[in-house]
Amino acid sequence: MLFGDHLCLVRGGGDLGTGVVLRLHRAGFPVAVCELAEPLAVRRTVAVSTAVTDGEITVDGLTARRVEQVADIGSAVALGVVPVLVSPELPDMARSVVVDARLAKHRLDTTILDASLVVALGPGFVAGEDCHAVVETLRGPRLGRVIWSGPASADTGVPGEVDGQTTDRVLRAPADGTVAWLRQIGDVVTTGQVLGRVAGREVTATVGGLIRGLIGDGSSVSPGTKIGDIDPRGGEASVHEISDKALAVGGGVVEAVLTWLGCNT
Repeated sequence: MLFGDHLCLVRGGGDLGTGVVLRLHRAGFPVAVCELAEPLAVRRTVAVSTAVTDGEITVDGLTARRVEQVADIGSAVALGVVPVLVSPELPDMARSVVVDARLAKHRLDTTILDASLVVALGPGFVAGEDCHAVVETLRGPRLGRVIWSGPASADTGVPGEVDGQTTDRVLRAPADGTVAWLRQIGDVVTTGQVLGRVAGREVTATVGGLIRGLIGDGSSVSPGTKIGDIDPRGGEASVHEISDKALAVGGGVVEAVLTWLGCNT
């Protein structure tokens, strides 16, 4: 492994986090992921966080596997596997780089002192204060750019446009409770079709298309939580490939890490 002495610890293994993991792994960095016991990822077929519930997942040739303790991380990395550890907090372990890929849209508990290099994704962080670098996540000409001073673009509150659809393509929890799905990722649905329920309240398709993502069945959610994603392009959309946005953001993280290494060697 080209950069075997520089472990990168990624907090959050959802869609964008998986793009980061894939890019770092392919660039020759050992990578480990910290996740919640109940991951909130919607695009579960392309999220390494799925290893928490399924034990293992392979995305674009990258295999991620759940490990039960910090001591198991080294052996997994040695096998070319990305270890996924259930650890909401940063584990006590040696690491060169920490990447906050949780996309909370505001800073949680990550600080600039967490590693020699701390990189954060998207809004809520200020490079030079909360972290060393921020990678832009807003679609447009600045997507994937590395910011070494100041914040990323503010959260617009509007999902990225897909085939002319923005807000309507995202499914949100109508109530506080447990999710029970009647449909699954990859199904093609029509507008108004019942997809599942939260605490007995129906979740319906606000647009027709292909279900690109659904939060895990049985997940506990609060009102307004993103629980699904419909791609209006229907069968033309893939549910098994990491998104262009995730790969662009992942490329930005690799740039940040390589720049830091170049300045410190």
